[in-house]
Amino acid sequence: MDLVIFLPLLIILGAFMFFASRRKRKAMQATIELHSSLKVGDRVHTTSGIEGTITGVSDDNVELEIAPGVVTTWLKLAVRDVIVDDIDEDDDVVDDTEDTDYEARESTATEITESPNSKTDG
Repeated sequence: MDLVIFLPLLIILGAFMFFASRRKRKAMQATIELHSSLKVGDRVHTTSGIEGTITGVSDDNVELEIAPGVVTTWLKLAVRDVIVDDIDEDDDVVDDTEDTDYEARESTATEITESPNSKTDG
């Protein structure tokens, strides 16, 4: 009787482990491909959040220019991703970071800072 209950659980656990390891293997392969494709001139993000341009590549390291004239050496493993600029049909850079709610947030902040309860008697 215990085998009838145990066998389906074992099958479910085995399937879960198979798909989890497969997903991990795909992620590892993508990381390996990213690090092997790095080349001079690529703009990248590091795992610590620094953005820079690759000025040199060796087997295990990359040199990143993080500011004009400031070049630092990083392990390739520290490179999280390559920055890809979105280009529209007119070859203009598309800025997806435009903040359309700026005025709404600014007026809300003004209302909060100018609340009637904050007046002082003088």
